[in-house]
Amino acid sequence: MARSSTTYAPKWHCGKTCVLRVPEVLADEIMAYARDLDSTRANEIRENSANYTLETEPINKPLYTEKPVNVASVPQRSPFRYPGGKTWLVPILRAWLRALPRKPSLFLEPFAGGGIASLTVSFEKLAGHAIMAETDEGVASVWKTILTGQGHWLAQEILDFELTIGNVRKSLEEDANGSAVSLRRRAFLTLLRNRVQRGGIMAPGASLVKTGENNRGIGSRWYPETLARRIREIDMNLHRLSFYNGDGFALIDEYMVDPQAAFYIDPPYTKAAKRLYRNWQVDHRQLFEKMATVSGSFLMSYDNEKEIRDLSRVFGFECRPLRMKNSHHAEMTELLIGRDLNWLDH
Repeated sequence: MARSSTTYAPKWHCGKTCVLRVPEVLADEIMAYARDLDSTRANEIRENSANYTLETEPINKPLYTEKPVNVASVPQRSPFRYPGGKTWLVPILRAWLRALPRKPSLFLEPFAGGGIASLTVSFEKLAGHAIMAETDEGVASVWKTILTGQGHWLAQEILDFELTIGNVRKSLEEDANGSAVSLRRRAFLTLLRNRVQRGGIMAPGASLVKTGENNRGIGSRWYPETLARRIREIDMNLHRLSFYNGDGFALIDEYMVDPQAAFYIDPPYTKAAKRLYRNWQVDHRQLFEKMATVSGSFLMSYDNEKEIRDLSRVFGFECRPLRMKNSHHAEMTELLIGRDLNWLDH
């Protein structure tokens, strides 16, 4: 069924339009991609200097390969530039959910962070509904603001902000001292901090970007039009996405006996968490104990450390190392853990 661009706001910026006929199941994703490409070209925005690529997945292509995923081929949907983010894992998440006997009624992300897993699931309708939890007050304020219908306010606040070193320092002081700051103001300040501090790190002691990309300093990761667009697109999916007011363990407990729930577990890692996050302490053994008793399917991603490999063996889980690239483009391995990972080979 053909869809007119006039049913989507904003209207196209890059010239004449044409009608393409595509399978209905692909229509939403292709339209979202087209609007993304249109906005990007119109505003000459190139985050990380990467061109946008329409991702396709050949039928029967094995997922378990030695080649790291090219994150430039994965739709960028989160407003965060999150240390430890899982954009690179998106093709694996899709394959896992599609390999399940039936589509999950709920997708649960107890340690959401930048939220790319829940966003992918809700945008691509890989589950009936996605629920995310996050204990970091700043990060949680962003998700609470967007997912309670205030995303357009946040998007406009980003567009209206004049990025100068003076304004940034004044705003970050407000964030550090402001217990009386409103929820949505804290959401804006959190995104600002995430985008102007080195590596997106928001833990205490993180410094501002100095040189940055193309010597743009604090502006090297501040893309107001792109951030506003991503937030507004999330707002279009509010009926498939919720934020849980509690910690990740409580979210697991609430849906532990639901066989139609699928859990994606990506906790602060054992090695680098203290340096990267404000809320980094997790009882990893307790987390493994809980996942051993859930009725639904689950997938865990972890740092490739002996402690985690040992816990996987103790609880009878399968684990495999997957190659990925970090924010500095260095190749490393992370662990993928589940009850059965045979779907990776098929």
